[in-house]
Amino acid sequence: MRSIKATMFVTLDGVVQGLGRPDEDTRGGFPHGGWGPRYNDEVMGQELAKGMAEPGDMLFGRSTWQDFSTVWGRATDGNPFTTHLNAATKYVVSRTLEDAGAWRNSVLLRGEAAGTVAALKARPGGDLSIIGSASLVRSLHAAGLIDDYTLLIHPLTLGCGARLFDGPAPLTEFELTGSVTTPKGVIIARYARR
Repeated sequence: MRSIKATMFVTLDGVVQGLGRPDEDTRGGFPHGGWGPRYNDEVMGQELAKGMAEPGDMLFGRSTWQDFSTVWGRATDGNPFTTHLNAATKYVVSRTLEDAGAWRNSVLLRGEAAGTVAALKARPGGDLSIIGSASLVRSLHAAGLIDDYTLLIHPLTLGCGARLFDGPAPLTEFELTGSVTTPKGVIIARYARR
């Protein structure tokens, strides 16, 4: 059975919305988009590269997949993250997306996330990784399908915005399997489900 690993960029108050750009995710009138890049540094890049070096496929929710396909799918910059993202098989979970042809190596999983991803997880193949896709992560967490988390905990609070565990989440215990603190104060914590 495949395992599912989620990598989430999060503030101290649990916000995961609008990390990269001011216009990335303004749902609900979110005014703080672009809060993350000022915390990027070499240590964070090295730690993220370790995850990218592991073989496996990727899993996305519709919104994140659409955003990534626009930003990364058209990039030709030679960045190793661009190369990895474009080469990986990308499963996009959606009830509304018509097709996944906008980004090469993408496969549409139609239907409810818990059911379609549970079926994918049970099939033979490489492990699955999620970057972002907070709604998908919440749904899969509630269904007990996420095995590991890498949380990049940023040293700021925003006071508003979508949080990683908005709404009900089942009691789940995790074991800290590793952590690194970057020079800019981001704690990169890795957790495995017990």
